[in-house]
Amino acid sequence: MPEKLVTVAIPTLAADSKLAECVRSLAGQTRQDFEIVIIDNSGAKLARKTVSPGENLRFIENDSNVGFGAAINQAWSSSQSPFVAALNDDAVAAPRWIEELLAVMESNPGAGMCASQVRLMGREQLDSAGMLIAGDGSSKQRGHLEPPDRYGRQEEVLAPSGSAALYRRTMLDQIGGFDEDFFLYCEDTDLGLRACWAGWKCLYAPGAVVEHHYSYTAGRATPLKAYYVERNRLFLLVKNFPLGNLIASPFVSMARYFWHVAGIFKGRGAAARFREDGNSGLQMAAFVVRAHWALVQNWSRLWRKRRAIRAKARVTPAVFGELLRTHAISVREVARL
Repeated sequence: MPEKLVTVAIPTLAADSKLAECVRSLAGQTRQDFEIVIIDNSGAKLARKTVSPGENLRFIENDSNVGFGAAINQAWSSSQSPFVAALNDDAVAAPRWIEELLAVMESNPGAGMCASQVRLMGREQLDSAGMLIAGDGSSKQRGHLEPPDRYGRQEEVLAPSGSAALYRRTMLDQIGGFDEDFFLYCEDTDLGLRACWAGWKCLYAPGAVVEHHYSYTAGRATPLKAYYVERNRLFLLVKNFPLGNLIASPFVSMARYFWHVAGIFKGRGAAARFREDGNSGLQMAAFVVRAHWALVQNWSRLWRKRRAIRAKARVTPAVFGELLRTHAISVREVARL
């Protein structure tokens, strides 16, 4: 039996005061049978200047930014805990966060993942209560900007936001952890969908509260974010969607692009924020083209991954398609958020 029940993996790039605040919140947890692994992607060992190592805290220091998923994989592969928690370095966990996640997972052996109630820092609004997915592979946080009390019930959701999630080691061992090719964004949804194919469930724990400085590290609507979100939703789509949904997805994407353009003219939504931050519509179109070119370049590899997922599948495409419908979000809503 491993000494620690949970390994809390915290990837960091900035390694600044937000990281220190995050670690302090873990010191006050009602359950203390966990270790903290800080994965320092700064390439300059900045985390050690912010947080002191301790008996239950260790560092993994990378020479460069290996990405979010690869960082979590490093913590998972270097530990033996039955559960691995992912936590953003700009998140602050409430005292019962780990206790509430474990209570749900330990009473539901078929659950491979658990989603937290992630609130926007200092606001009575949610960041995430799990994930939703659109017909073109775009994923968004369930309950984003809504009051937390609307999401006060434990229930099954599609996948957790990687900003604050708990994963069962047995599940990670079975499906292979995060896909490191994603580098940044959508890797949590991809992992969740692969877990669903393998027959695992995700439950939402409303008592596992975390406050999150939304997009603190990567920016609100940066070119970096725009490219990786578009590229990775294509990667996710090819790997995970049943064939009928995959064939229909380009038409769904066209509808989403329409609503993004409409949002620019109305001054609302992700595309409008991208413009407000000094970027042009031409840049936005260029990122879409670049993302599709990356899809072409990686098609063979993605298709091999798709076949590997299907080889281990424990649900039928019909059952998986029903999951997508149950946890769906419209592309109009995707463009609005």
